Amino acid sequence: MQPDGELRPRTREIDALDAFVRDHAPLFVLTGAGLSTASGIADYRGRDGRWKRTPPVMYADFVRHETSRQRYWARGFAGWPSFRDAKPNAGHHALAALEEAGLVKAVVTQNVDGLHQRARQRAVIDLHGRLDRVVCLDCGASESRDRVQDRLGSANPWLRDIHVDRTALRADGDAELPTLDLKRLRTPRCPVCSGVVKPDVVFFGENVPKKRVDDAFARLERCRGVLIVGSSLAVYSGFRFCRRAQELGLPVAAINDGVTRADEFLMVKDNGPCADVLSRLAVTTRCAGTASP
Repeated sequence: MQPDGELRPRTREIDALDAFVRDHAPLFVLTGAGLSTASGIADYRGRDGRWKRTPPVMYADFVRHETSRQRYWARGFAGWPSFRDAKPNAGHHALAALEEAGLVKAVVTQNVDGLHQRARQRAVIDLHGRLDRVVCLDCGASESRDRVQDRLGSANPWLRDIHVDRTALRADGDAELPTLDLKRLRTPRCPVCSGVVKPDVVFFGENVPKKRVDDAFARLERCRGVLIVGSSLAVYSGFRFCRRAQELGLPVAAINDGVTRADEFLMVKDNGPCADVLSRLAVTTRCAGTASP
């Protein structure tokens, strides 16, 4: 048994995060791949911040090289059904509840899975876009990912013989595949102009649209604290919001199982699973009442 008056480190961590949420609401929440792991979608990096798997295709390679597009669309074809069918987990639902209680004012997600919206969260900015849409790089025409999946399967029926399990599913919606000769793969083209099409997401090496970033900064400035959920912040597109929070004098906390780029200036950090920690927060802090705007 623990001696009287002595709290286990985990208990202190939990109490500190509860107090942070109550004292610094309304919060600006930045989410990353670690939030969606409980939905069966793998994250990018391990606890040490290093890549767990082969890094995703880079934007410049996708645009310039047909071979890169063949690799991407083969992996994407295999991964899309499981990615599309993933369900929001308890963490997504907890954030929606905290938003309803007035404790969360804005969510900016680095994820492209749309699970926040499926959990009925309203104040969401998809920083890196959404994988369920595909856009033409030449004429700008947009269509659903499901329609592209149908065209891919019709043009390359042999792709339907490739089966992967959910453990191969990656955060960007594709899947690890065995070594294949992809030179025969016919990549999808725009049905309007026959141009190159790309998922309507920000690839590694591509810039986030300026308006999207400006909108996120504007929401940050209306909040009193920042909560990072499931992100190592290794990519600057997310880390920039922590830097801006520092400039504004806003405290920052994190829920993340592993190192983050912001560890040195976090006020509170909880290393527990995102879904579990957020579920507990939804229970222990909603009774605190609606936060002041």
